[in-house]
Amino acid sequence: QVQLEESGGGLVQAGGSLRLSCVASGQTITQLGMGWFRQAPGKEREGVSCIASADGSPYYTNIAKGRFAISRDLGKNTVYLQMNSLTPDDTGVYYCGVLIRTYYSAYFCPVTLPKEYDYWGQGTQVTVSS
Repeated sequence: QVQLEESGGGLVQAGGSLRLSCVASGQTITQLGMGWFRQAPGKEREGVSCIASADGSPYYTNIAKGRFAISRDLGKNTVYLQMNSLTPDDTGVYYCGVLIRTYYSAYFCPVTLPKEYDYWGQGTQVTVSS
């Protein structure tokens, strides 16, 4: 079983930046596709970005392209999400998820499909004020 712990959320003004961290334990992230998702009140969980296990290839949804960057530190077994140019629409709880199922290529991760992810962290709140 994989445990995930997110951190780095907080309150920031529009135009500001935050860096989220997700520490994984129980398995090395070189064997895991990992993704960042978010959920605003009253809305479904939506994909933000994910990183493939084999080579760290990043994938982004339109809400993240040009503003957010996903990366990983293999030595720390940690995945990061750098978020820049934040707007109030980015407000929500951000979750880190891990992809265990093996029918996906190790060079790919399904960034738009949160239901494909097997384990989740507790989430970290991001609030962007106008």
